[in-house]
Amino acid sequence: MRSRVFFAPGLLLVLVTIGGRYTLDRAGLVDLAWVDLRVIGLAIALVLLILDAARRPRTLTGPGREGWLVAAVLFFLYQIASGLWAPPASRVGPQTVDLILLGVLVLAFYAYAVGDPERVIHTVFLLLFIAAVIFALAALLINGPGEQGRYSAFGGGPNVFVRIQILGVISAVALFMIYGRLWPLLVTPLFLLAAVLSGSRAGLLAGGVVGFAALLKLRHRLRTGPVVAAGVVLLGVCAALWAFAPPAFTDLFQERFVEQTVQEQYLSDRTSIWAAAWNQFLDHPITGAGLDGFFGEIGVNQMVEYPHNYVLGVAAEGGLIGLGLLGASIVLWTRIVYGGGQRPQLTGLAVSAAVFVALSSLFSGDYYDSRLAWIFAALAAAAALTPDGVTRTERELVSL
Repeated sequence: MRSRVFFAPGLLLVLVTIGGRYTLDRAGLVDLAWVDLRVIGLAIALVLLILDAARRPRTLTGPGREGWLVAAVLFFLYQIASGLWAPPASRVGPQTVDLILLGVLVLAFYAYAVGDPERVIHTVFLLLFIAAVIFALAALLINGPGEQGRYSAFGGGPNVFVRIQILGVISAVALFMIYGRLWPLLVTPLFLLAAVLSGSRAGLLAGGVVGFAALLKLRHRLRTGPVVAAGVVLLGVCAALWAFAPPAFTDLFQERFVEQTVQEQYLSDRTSIWAAAWNQFLDHPITGAGLDGFFGEIGVNQMVEYPHNYVLGVAAEGGLIGLGLLGASIVLWTRIVYGGGQRPQLTGLAVSAAVFVALSSLFSGDYYDSRLAWIFAALAAAAALTPDGVTRTERELVSL
């Protein structure tokens, strides 16, 4: 029998993941701004993970099935190495730290999950559900709207905040499907309200695409009565919120989604940023401009941090080599998770979360901001690959 994994490594890994680039200056300790809590938290999590792995039997996943992970690690290493030819103004040091931490997080989550995919994925969804509740309440009751009237929490940006909220919705659905309890779904209006108040059009669009795809896939398993009831309740909640919401809420919706998006077709200057990244790729088609080369050549003069599109960022800074390694990892991963493997339900839920963050990364965020997509990809692969209740030690004993 497979022994149950420790809870502590998962808790620390999730805290490091959702904490972002949290340094102590954000807590008011300016003199300790150099302390990166990600490094400390991840180091402790790795020690606990090693102790956990040492007491568990080795898990059998099949020969050569981690090819997607090998390609991903090579991709991260190539990105780091590209700092050697990056422009002088590029922020190679901080970007290298981000990529190292990203790679370690992906490896750690995968190693943690293959020990007991059910328990680990259940734990991750539960912790993200709790985190989404805390973030939503903090945004509504403590932080309030920012300068643009958009809501976020704990010093993070609205585009990161919306990802936590939509992942909260996916987590609520996951908890409902896993445990059969209705109460997680009752919290989803809070998540949806907070997501709308973030003002992140791309995040809401990505969530809508994933939600529509999920409904389309499950259409034959859904019963008409519950679906209609859920739709009526959701519409009633939305109507009540619109009727009784403070003017700041309705003004944000009116300005951000109706006036800017529909009437003015304002896209936050994304098209010109993407065009600049594409032109940079054309100038450096093979190896790219190097790590953070977009900022080093373009953004430093235009006050733009990154291309706001993960794939275009890889193309501009990593060239065809970077795109090839990224594409190889995605193709190999897709072959593993297609069909669900050993655990179709858990695999599908993790894939939904990974795809949502990946779609969001096509509109905002840098390399480190994509970490949840990579992490859920690792969880989905672990769920699809790991045989139920079979360990390498048990297989070896049987062969004897």
